[in-house]
Amino acid sequence: MFDIQEQLKKLPAQPGVYLMKDKFNNIIYVGKAISLKNRVRQYFQSSKNHSSKVKSMVKNIESFEYIITDSELEALILECNLIKQYRPKYNVLLRDDKTYPYIKVTTNEDYPRVLKVRKVLKDKAKYFGPYTNLTAVNDTLEIIRNTYPIRTCNIDIDKAIKNKVRPCLNMHIKKCVGPCTGNISKEEYNKMIEEIIMFLSGKEENLIEILKEKMNKCAMDFNFEDAAIYRDKIRSLEEMMQKQKIDATTSDLNQDVIAMARAHDEACVQVFFVRNGKIVGREHFILVGVMDSTRESILGSFVKQFYMEQEYIPRELIIEDEIEDSFILEEWLSAKKGSKVTIRIPQKGEKKSLVDMVRKNATEYLEKFSELNKRKYEKSTGALEQLKELLNLDEIPIRIESFDISNIQGVDSIGSMVVFTNGKKDKKEYRRYKIKTVIGPNDYDSMAEIVERRLKYGDLPNLILLDGGKGQVSAVQKVLDRYGLEIPLWGMYKDDKHRTKGLISQEKEIELDKTSNLYRFVASIQEEVHNFAITYHRSLRNKSLTKSVLDDIQGIGEKRKKALLAYFKDIDAIKKASVEELAQVEGMNKASAESVYNFFRKG
Repeated sequence: MFDIQEQLKKLPAQPGVYLMKDKFNNIIYVGKAISLKNRVRQYFQSSKNHSSKVKSMVKNIESFEYIITDSELEALILECNLIKQYRPKYNVLLRDDKTYPYIKVTTNEDYPRVLKVRKVLKDKAKYFGPYTNLTAVNDTLEIIRNTYPIRTCNIDIDKAIKNKVRPCLNMHIKKCVGPCTGNISKEEYNKMIEEIIMFLSGKEENLIEILKEKMNKCAMDFNFEDAAIYRDKIRSLEEMMQKQKIDATTSDLNQDVIAMARAHDEACVQVFFVRNGKIVGREHFILVGVMDSTRESILGSFVKQFYMEQEYIPRELIIEDEIEDSFILEEWLSAKKGSKVTIRIPQKGEKKSLVDMVRKNATEYLEKFSELNKRKYEKSTGALEQLKELLNLDEIPIRIESFDISNIQGVDSIGSMVVFTNGKKDKKEYRRYKIKTVIGPNDYDSMAEIVERRLKYGDLPNLILLDGGKGQVSAVQKVLDRYGLEIPLWGMYKDDKHRTKGLISQEKEIELDKTSNLYRFVASIQEEVHNFAITYHRSLRNKSLTKSVLDDIQGIGEKRKKALLAYFKDIDAIKKASVEELAQVEGMNKASAESVYNFFRKG
């Protein structure tokens, strides 16, 4: 037995990570602390100043464990990894898991290439990005490859020169200068790479001036063919510049600009990626579980979870507001990057204007989808709030589990469970059960059996809804009483036309308003669990029909069984068929046809 008060006395006053667990040993929250002793104890002291979210979490804490670290930085890194691993229900969680393309110049090679990659490695190559627009990346690469005939292959150039390997088609069509032939020096080849890096670094104007000088010189020397090549390069670069994003800042630093808007239990964080003073892309991210969380906490959670996944860290994060753990986050990001990373909260000037623009975009994103979000909210969270009030629940039922039984005259009885988390289908949590202990068509005992089997596993629901009436509710209530569980339990009963009508418990019956979102929500749960049960039952019945008959016939394997069913459609038609008719089926012969014919006529 875990004695929380006794364990609280043993907590060390050292930095570390703590993991809160429910009665089934599921991790429901991960946090870090400078002093484990002070931080963890706060949860179990007076709840007067706790938010409703923390109160709900503490009520579900059955035990905790902790991991001591050498520093707060180590605690932060461990916290990020554990949140990613367990995704605890009471942590603020980043829903998006996006990866972005980068343009890589392999300056770690003698004859560099230009590639599109998804990972930034510490390999002494140069990386540009991230780019949120894949089309822009592909267009940029196309411009580079059409302007500069650099290699795209990954062969060993020195070995190719030594072995006098024949050049590929790209050299013959002038898409590559053919360094594998030894006809171009590393210095001459790398002049092209320098110009490409200048272009990718946002210094297109400088590059164009250099190319114009070269074009004019060629023209003065009457080398009009080379002058025309430079002219075409200049045009391509100028066209690309027209497609570039607007200038964001006079600084040439690489920056991520972060701002947030929030509504209900979701927050939208907008990030503008600024590279060399230009906005190369922007992206929005959704965080869930933000109810009762401060802006500082939400933004801090975003920075931790987002940059935990990112390979590339910019030199500067510009954030609209103060964030939790800003100093330790700077230390962590600097260690991850390998050089100083600064977090800034601008109060005025150019950077403040940039943050305001990003916040405006975050707000506009929410407003743009406000009506859609409102409808979604009313159908899910709004319906949950109505359900809480209607059933007089202590808290909003975040996890609802619904059960149904399906059989035909007691044959192949099965049970099914569907789960709705935060008002939405959570299909990875769906379960199916074959009835083991009940003989005959007894829906009450069958329902009790599958619920009892379900209760042996953790993460119990906030509400159980049964597809059935008072009989099913009474049978399952006995199971809950036996386990000493106080989980709200209701049945979803139907009208004479077999349509959802209302909710029923052992003491009360509630008819739902058919025009309400709550009615539609409950009806969708009842339909989902019923369909899930029926689908499973049909699959078992079909397997049973074919297995119990055709699999017992000598000489009839899987292919012949399928061919017979496809040809005759059902078992009765196969039983009535003659030897000649059976032999006409693809894959059958006279011997196998006689085997089937005799099987159905023996005894």
